[in-house]
Parts: sequence; structure tokens; C-alpha cells
Amino acid sequence: MNQPITVAICGCGCRGLEAYAPYQKMNPDRMKIVAGADIRPERLELLRSRYGVSPEYCFDSDEALLNQPRLADVMIIATQDRQHVGEALRALEKGYHLLLEKPISPKLSECIALQQKAHEMKRQVIVCHVLRYTPFYSALKQLLERGDIGRVETIDAVEHIAYWHYAHSYVRGNWRRLEESSPLILAKNCHDMDMLRWLAGTECQRLSSFGSLDWFKAENAPEGAADRCLDGCLCKEKCPYDAERIYITNPRTGVRYIGGNWPCSVLTNQVSEENIYNALKTGPYGRCVYHCDNDVADHQTVNMEFAGGITATFTTTAFTDACHRTIKITGTMGEVEGDLEENKLSLRRFGETEQIIDLGTITSEFAGHGGGDMGLMDALCGLIATQSEGGLTSVDASVESHVMALAAEYSRTHGGKVIELDAFAKQA
Repeated sequence: MNQPITVAICGCGCRGLEAYAPYQKMNPDRMKIVAGADIRPERLELLRSRYGVSPEYCFDSDEALLNQPRLADVMIIATQDRQHVGEALRALEKGYHLLLEKPISPKLSECIALQQKAHEMKRQVIVCHVLRYTPFYSALKQLLERGDIGRVETIDAVEHIAYWHYAHSYVRGNWRRLEESSPLILAKNCHDMDMLRWLAGTECQRLSSFGSLDWFKAENAPEGAADRCLDGCLCKEKCPYDAERIYITNPRTGVRYIGGNWPCSVLTNQVSEENIYNALKTGPYGRCVYHCDNDVADHQTVNMEFAGGITATFTTTAFTDACHRTIKITGTMGEVEGDLEENKLSLRRFGETEQIIDLGTITSEFAGHGGGDMGLMDALCGLIATQSEGGLTSVDASVESHVMALAAEYSRTHGGKVIELDAFAKQA
């Protein structure tokens, strides 16, 4: 019997410990976590208690972990955006293969430097573009490659972030500020840029983009809004962004209904109603959404032209009720559209009866991103076990999506200027 792939986790936050680590529970014969690092002692305790990692291999910083000799086959890097490349370069020098949380970096020069280092060290660097591993997008890709709708002409995709998710992550949370993380179109939507490039099957040549931070600003605060939701705010009853409503009483997101799951798990390691209330009283997630220090866009649209004449639009918006992705693709012989959350595709070949393709229900408690999180981990373990080269979301493939996202942000901040991607990439 082959030995499981060994893994060290750099950054035991929501993605590292709750999205990727659970693969070990489902497939203990394929993966074993042997080391990890985090600056929070309570996260290291979870690493020990959940996955049996020895205390001597639980480190209180990325530096402490990376100062050790290589401890595993693969290092998962799931820290904050601007830490990724520095940690990844050191890990490659140690001889690790890498699973790197997206985005690689908000600096294109760093993305390219990592790509070059991976080739130099002859190591696998797989970026967490998990959507490619979902049944939904995999089936859509196969449908296009078979020519079921003829030659692809247009793609229209929308990321419905959901008002509460945007408030959680991009107003109150870790991805709210450009200088600390990345622009929204990269932090949230390099997934989508990657997906558009993959489905188009050819490179994006030029794009333009429009959008702004329009709503979550002090001038839009209703009269009587307090700086913190629990500090006598006079607007609580009618405010959908009220932190108590989102984290306590909302049936989709509140601790009374979802228990210790995300997003409540971000506020406290020991999730209970009492601990959530305590976090809201003093922590960042209890702040009024109109009185935070956020500066990333809350809506943005990108217009793209791909080689071969395919055109595409992508819209990302905070202002939706549900959190999901939708897509519609038209071709010379038909059209197809679907919703990732519903896990169904509607295929309409011109002159024929509509065909509904039901891709089944994702039932596993670990099936984040429509099954993509576990699909990624399964592919990673297979890649390392067989010593294969490449990979569906290798750093080579991922850099293209980062060029697209960063060019879109440049266009957005320069009046919607049309950006030629070849020239933009050469400036890195």
C-alpha cells in the first residue's frame, strides 16, 4: 500500500484548517498532516486536536516552520494575500511542492517570480482555483469541447457575492483594504477570471472595466447609525447589515442556526452565542458597515475579448440576496446556462428540446465551492503520488488569470481604459 502524501500547513485559518485539512478525515490513506504554523495558539490547538499533529511540529510563525528542514511532501500556504510569495519562495528552496491559496499576489512581478522559481526548482505549485474541480464547471467544459453549442461566441458570468458575505469579508473582514490584501477583482474573482480563460479555451487579449466602492461609505450611513451595531444603534431593526442579525439571528448565517460553521467560525474559535456576542462587542465584525476603513470596490464589471473573437462580460456585486455564481454561454448552434448553487445546466440546441443536465447534489459537509475544495485536494494528492507534471491549476495557468484581474483593476481605476494584456504583462 502506498504511503499517504504528507502535508505541512502554513496558515491554519479558515481555508487552511477548514477547507483543505478535512480531506485527511475523508481520505486518511491519501493524506496526512504532519506540521503546521499559525500565530494564534488556539488555531494550533485545533491542529493538534483535530488532526493529531505533534506539538513539536506546531510552530508559532511561518518563519519558525520555514526555518526547519523539509518536514513534508507538500506545503499548503493559506496565509494572507501579501504573505504568499515570500513564504512560497522559501518553501520551494526547502524542496516542498506547494498548494497555494489564491491569489498568488497582488503584484504581478511577484506572480511571475514565483512561476520562474517553480520551474527552476522543478517543483509543483498548484494554485487553489477550486472551481475547475467542481462537477458543474467540469461538465460545462466538456460540453463546450464536444461542440454541443457549436463555436463559442459569448460568455456572460456573474458572481453574486451576497450582501452579508460582502459585509463579512470585504467591509469588516480581512480583505477590506487594498494595502493589506488585494483588490476585489483579484481577491474574490481571480477564480472567475481563471474560469473564463479556461472555458474560452484561448487567451484573453484585451479588456476594460468599470466599478467603484459606492455604498459602504460614511456618507451613506442612515441617521442614528452607531459606530458599532451593539452600541445603541437606532437603525438596527431595518438594517440588513446589522451584525447581530447576520451572526446571531439570520437563519442562513447566524450561530443559532448554523452553529460553528462559517462565517461564525471566523469570529471565535469556540463558537457559541455568548462568544459571538463578545466578539461583536469588541472585534472588527461588530462594526457598522458605514463606519469601517474599507476601500475595495463593491461592484465591478469587466468586458473582455479573447483570441478567436469570443467576447465575455463578468460582473461581481455585493448587492445580491444569495451567494452563488451564474453563467450563460452562446454558440453558433445553441446556448447553455446554469447556476453553480443549483448544480444544473440548461442546454438549448437551436431547433431542439431543452435538455436539463442535473449534476447531482453536493451533500458532503466538506464540499465547499460546489465540491471544488475536495476535488482540488484529490487531484493534488494524485499528482504528487504519481509524480506527474503540470496540473489543472498550475502556477503557469494561474498567472494568466492574475494578469486579467490586475489589468481589470488598472482599467477600473483609469476611467475604463482598454488594456492590451500582452503589453500589460510585459510591464511587470
